[in-house]
Amino acid sequence: MSDDRDDAGIPRVPEAPADIPPAPSNSASRPRDWTLRATTAQQPELGTPPMPDLRPLGEEPDPFASSTRRDTPPPVEEKLAAPAKPRKPLLRRILFWILKAILAFLAISVGMVVIYKFVPPPITWTQIGDVVEGHGVTKRWMSISRIDPNMARAAIAAEDARFCTHHGFDFTAIEQAYARNATGKKKIRGGSTISQQTAKNVFLFQGGGYARKALEAYFTVLIENIWGKRRIMEVYLNVAETGIGTYGVNAGSMRYFKHDASQLSPREAAQIAAVLPLPKKRAGIDPRGFTRRYGNAITARIGTVRGDGLDGCIR
Repeated sequence: MSDDRDDAGIPRVPEAPADIPPAPSNSASRPRDWTLRATTAQQPELGTPPMPDLRPLGEEPDPFASSTRRDTPPPVEEKLAAPAKPRKPLLRRILFWILKAILAFLAISVGMVVIYKFVPPPITWTQIGDVVEGHGVTKRWMSISRIDPNMARAAIAAEDARFCTHHGFDFTAIEQAYARNATGKKKIRGGSTISQQTAKNVFLFQGGGYARKALEAYFTVLIENIWGKRRIMEVYLNVAETGIGTYGVNAGSMRYFKHDASQLSPREAAQIAAVLPLPKKRAGIDPRGFTRRYGNAITARIGTVRGDGLDGCIR
């Protein structure tokens, strides 16, 4: 028997030389080989789409998990309901709206006064009343520079002798009118100034009692400070009622004397001024009784107004 077999005839396994390490078993861990190896893969050419990112094993996205996350909407965070604002007391809300109404009235009224300083008032409440009653409205605006000066003097003589010296209110005339009314006698004229009558004719209505008087005083202060005396007289002579459905001295002159107000004699101006307190009851042409006597008195006063310079603020 040869030496390469044992006694049973099984071939012998040659022993490994002493300088060769034994082969590692499958269970033993192998050390990593950090030796750089040449790669045979070719570099990608220009224009070749890049390879997808390589991720370590175990970090690939789970397609089922991603689809599940995509289909499931994100949880909605519950928002805390804002506490309801406490409702303001009724009285406080009423006062707030009253304050807003007052501020709106002040803004509108001041705006109208500023506009009418340069623009003739298009219509007044008295004129609207005549239209409703079917009388119609006849008016012919004329600037104060064209109206005969006798007309302004006649208005001052008849209605407001201290027009150029007061600031909208003639307290002396108001006291005299109050004393005359207290005696029960029929009054000839009240204590209203030309400024007060202009404020009433342009912005307010006839009648109304103390409420209208309060508004009249408010607008009087405004026009005295914004318009000035000359503009007040100009507007008064153009909006004052001089007959049924007739407004302004120019329209009144055309109605009664068949010519405009640029050439009025003292007598004609006095007749128009005598009609102003009661234009619907007094006649400007061929006046009789009180209207005739009142016209004669105004004619005499025109010279006094001119001589004493009582019309100096509108010259």
